[in-house]
Amino acid sequence: MMPLPPHADLPLEAPAWTLLRESLLLLELPRLAWLAPVYAAAPRGHGEAVLVLPGFGTGDASTAVLRAYLNLLGYAAQGWGLGTNRGDVAALLPRVIERAARAASRAEGKVRLVGWSLGGTLARETARDRPDLVERVITLGTPAVGGPKYTAVGAVYRRQGYDLDAIEAAVAARERTPIGVPLTAIYSRGDGVVAWQACLDRHTPGVEHVEVRGTHTGLGFNPDVYRIVAAHLAR
Repeated sequence: MMPLPPHADLPLEAPAWTLLRESLLLLELPRLAWLAPVYAAAPRGHGEAVLVLPGFGTGDASTAVLRAYLNLLGYAAQGWGLGTNRGDVAALLPRVIERAARAASRAEGKVRLVGWSLGGTLARETARDRPDLVERVITLGTPAVGGPKYTAVGAVYRRQGYDLDAIEAAVAARERTPIGVPLTAIYSRGDGVVAWQACLDRHTPGVEHVEVRGTHTGLGFNPDVYRIVAAHLAR
């Protein structure tokens, strides 16, 4: 396991004002021009199935650029096909597992899961419940502790009647069953949505944490993220 940054044992709740950082996405988008050299240097896939899961409040449109990039590399990358991610993990997990099973069956092999934010939570839990279906998991800005508690959208969950402390306890209970497939957790200290400390997984054996620079909403368009995803999918 890679060493964790100092004070990583102090996850901080992300206050709503940190969302202002996300306006820096406008400065990150020009970096997409760097994708050409990133693409040229990336290892290629050979038709392996990749299921890309979107974050809270978004759908497949948010991951279209990332999926196009992975398809160019030779993977069979697909969206989740479930519309907008409304955040109900308990209801969504069986449907994601079903899609992972379908993708694995079509590919005649295990599926690779790439999840952005809450999509990464669904990827983690799919791998926890069905390691027989999953080759590898890569998460982008995904809280590994606390569920939505240490995010700037925690207030949205509270207004909908969710008990964030109860969710945190339920997440901790599931962590007693370790994720048994290779896991890469990409995070940024500039994340304005999820407290970066909460993205550090203290339970999964062999988890690899990789820090990048950028915003939460920019993770799906960040050339550094694309380079890391391509390298780790090819392992």
